[in-house]
Formats: sequence, C-alpha cells, structure tokens
Amino acid sequence: MEIIYNKLVRDNIPEIIKSNGGEPYFRKLNTDEYWEYLLKKDNEELEEVRTASSLEERKKELADKLELIRAMAEFNGFTLQDIINEADIKKEKRGEFQKRLLLEKVIEK
Repeated sequence: MEIIYNKLVRDNIPEIIKSNGGEPYFRKLNTDEYWEYLLKKDNEELEEVRTASSLEERKKELADKLELIRAMAEFNGFTLQDIINEADIKKEKRGEFQKRLLLEKVIEK
C-alpha cells in the first residue's frame, strides 16, 4: 500500500520507517521550499495542539511546536536562546498573557 504524505518530517523518520518494514521515498528541500514547509508544519502542529485529547498529549504537541520554532529560528540564523531572549525583552516591555486580557475595543479621543 502506498501512502502519500508530502510533508516535512524529523531527520530520523526515514530510518524509523525502514526499521518498521517500510520503504520511504524522500528528497532534500531547497532553501525556499524548506521555509514554506516549515510554515505548513507550523499550521499542522498548531492543529495538533488544538485537538490534543489530554494534557500529556498537549505537552508532547507543544514540544513538537518548540522543535519547529528551533528549526525556524536556525533557518533565519538565530538560536533558540536568541528567540527566548527576544521574548523576554517583549515580556518586560509589554507584559505576559497571565492576566488573560481580551481587548474588545478602543475609543480614541
């Protein structure tokens, strides 16, 4: 049986498929394709976080999102720590999301 995926996968997936008796067909993406597939993968991972059926599953899906953020950062020449530092700067200036505030509207004077 042939299953078509056409999606970005982690580096060890071809070996895992082989060890399970499958025959993976894959190719290395060029630079432009890689960024586009990272963005597609981000949407996929967000949906998996959204539909996780337990906290444990949600934790695993969030870990996948974090690995994807690491890959996206490295693609752009940053480290994960660079991104965390930038997040900390924004947190200092603009705050966190701890208060769960929903801005409904602003009336400008």
